Order: sequence, then C-alpha cells, then structure tokens
Amino acid sequence: MKRHTIGALAITVSASLLLAACGGDSSDPGSEGGGDEPVTLRFQSLAWQEESIQANQDIVEAWNAENPNIQVEYVQGDWGSVHDQLLTSFEGGDPPDVIHYEAAAEQVFVDGGYYADLEPLLSDDFRSGIPDDIWGTVTSEEHGISGVPFLLESRVALANRTMLEEAGLEVPTPEDPWTWEEFRDAAAQLTTEDTYGVAFPLASPANAMFNLSMGFGGTYVEGEGEDASIVVGEDELQVPTLVHQMLYEDKSADPDMVAVNTTDALPSFYAGKSAMIFGAIWLRQQMGQEAPEGFDWVTLPPLEGDEGSKQSANPQTISVAAQSDHPEEAAQFIEYFLNDENMAKLALGDWLVPTSEGALNEVEAETNGEQGWDVAVASLDSLTAAPWQSLPGLQEFMDRTATPAFQRYFADEISADELAQELESGGADIGRR
Repeated sequence: MKRHTIGALAITVSASLLLAACGGDSSDPGSEGGGDEPVTLRFQSLAWQEESIQANQDIVEAWNAENPNIQVEYVQGDWGSVHDQLLTSFEGGDPPDVIHYEAAAEQVFVDGGYYADLEPLLSDDFRSGIPDDIWGTVTSEEHGISGVPFLLESRVALANRTMLEEAGLEVPTPEDPWTWEEFRDAAAQLTTEDTYGVAFPLASPANAMFNLSMGFGGTYVEGEGEDASIVVGEDELQVPTLVHQMLYEDKSADPDMVAVNTTDALPSFYAGKSAMIFGAIWLRQQMGQEAPEGFDWVTLPPLEGDEGSKQSANPQTISVAAQSDHPEEAAQFIEYFLNDENMAKLALGDWLVPTSEGALNEVEAETNGEQGWDVAVASLDSLTAAPWQSLPGLQEFMDRTATPAFQRYFADEISADELAQELESGGADIGRR
C-alpha cells in the first residue's frame, strides 16, 4: 500500500486532563499509567495526505487530553524509508511503541520477533468488529496477532461518465459489476481515434497483478514455510494477459501510460485521452480535489473473474513493538485510536476502506455514498487474506524480481511464458529468505 512519500517530520502532541483508558479508572491517578510520572508512548504514523495527518493528530490530542497518565507522542514517518528505519530502530533497541505499517511488508519483522502478540491484549468486543477474513492477514499460529488491520485498498477503475453515456454504456454497480471481459469490451467500445478506452498506470505493477489474480483463483504460492516457492500458472496469468491483450491486440489501452504512476496519469485522463483509468480506491481523493470543473467521473466496482471479485487484502496496520515497556497501555491506545468513530475519520482522511462494521456505517452515514464511497464500502466484501502475504521474503521478491519482470512484460519485451519463468526462478527460495 505504498503511496507518495512525505518528508520525515516529528510532531509531539501532549495534554493532560482526565484518564479514560479502556481498562482504567479515571478517578484513580495511579490507574493504568501508574506512579507519579505518566507513561509515554511513541506512535509512528505513516499518514501522508493532509486530511489524514490532521485526523491522526486530532485523535492523539484527544487521547492525551483524556489520559494524563498515558501520554502519546506523535511521530511522522515516511512510507519510502520506513522499512529501513524500523529495522535500524529494532536492532538498536529503540523502536516506536506503536507502529503504523502494512501487513505484507511487516512480515519480516513479525517473524523476527519484533512485534508483540496482541491477542491477549485486545478486548473481545474490539476484535469482533473486524471480519475474520481481515484478521487472517495479521494472524498466525506462531506469532498470534501482529497488528490491528484498519484500512484497506481495493483496486478499481474510474471512468468519464460522459464518455460512457455517449457510448451507450450503463455504469456498473456493486450489485451488478462488470466482469473483466465486459470491461475489456467496454474499453474497446470507448476507443476512438483520439481516445483510448483505458489507461493502466503500471510503473509498480507487481502488487496489483498479485492482488487481482485472486479473482481468477491465482495463489502464486506452492508449499509452506521454508519450502514455499512461487508457481505461476494459467490462473496467475489471467489478469496480466488480459491487460497485455488490451495494450497490444485490442489497442484499447494507452501504451504511454504503462510506465507512469497513477497520479501522473491523471492529467491525460482529465484531457480525455482515456475514458477510464485503473488504480486504487484512494485515487478518488485526488479526483475530487484536482478534476477540472464540470468533469463528470464515476467509480466502477471491482471487476469479476472466474472466482468473483476477490482481491487480496493488504491492510494498513497498527502494531506494538515487542521491545515496548508498556504493551498494555499501547493496546489501550490502539483500541481508542481505532474505535469506530476514529477509524471512520482515518478512512475518510485517506479515502480508503475501514475494516470494522461500525466504521463502515459511520462512513456511509457521513458520505451518503457520494464520490464513490458506496463502491468503496461495498468493496470490503471483495477483500480477503492471500496465501503469499505471510512469506517473509515477499517484499524482496517483489522489488527484485516481480516488479521488473512485470514491467518488461507490459513493455512487450518478454512473453507470458517468459514472465512466468522469471517469476518462478526468482521466487524458488522465497520461503527461505
């Protein structure tokens, strides 16, 4: 779920009025925090959009005002450097107490014993609000619960509604979504001498292709633990093959957009060079802020394959460092930070999908389904844990093997068979990394 990076910035928010921790008695100055000095927790957030940063800071400030004995310092992290920064802090014995990251990328730290097991620290009521499938992305027999999954990213297409209507195409709904073949047909109908049917910004294609493969039953992984390896068959190749066909056979996808990231492809979309653009659900935020006046856009639901609209869920997470001196207090803060009301604020600030049913209801009530929020909320049903996400060597494989291999394939430099061979060769020992 990596997105634009922002400069590292440290912000400390503190105040003291009342103690209202989850298990504490606010009338007892010694409860939960204990002693004369308050417990201080460092919370490193990776929020990057202005709305999201403000929501994070507001929630921390409210917690500090209500909990004088458990104070939280807000530290601004950066998606681009967080992995190396966390590794350094863990090895140096001074990590943040509370850590914001994402389920798949943090697996190496989980397996290294750097994350605390939250299973005995979280209340049953809190855990029951998030679906079991989503908990599955952060749960293992060996390590328990490594973090709380709270924001999800589905992959969808955004469309120029005017162009769809002019082509006689009805806008699909969450109740009646397009299949991939229907999407391909629509892109062909929307293609003219001046306009491509769709833009696929694929500067970083590996995660997208892995995620979307689940709609066709793609798993990419054979074996478990150290014996795991990458296996690429027909199911795994369905989506990349369809995209490649749209680029080079149908010529309904803009080949100039393949090497750019999603946000850099938006000006072309606004200018009418493509009728649709494929990206992540958070792209709606930039559409709402940047789209030219009068530009009528709509969010299309996740596309369906042979196995429905399944996509892998790689949630953003909030975890506790195993080296923290105050894991119980950290868990109290997490339950407050991610209660239904606050999780909804975070989702709205990031234009992502909250994981709890209560937060989904809050988002629906706040947005009335406008600006694609109806599609965003409904897309939670498409998201589930993927078999490759628990592999500790996944991120290295994605960076070193999968991303360049997919890039060459979409540049038409290698065939689908050669793509499969490169992925399997590069992932032969992924379980031992």
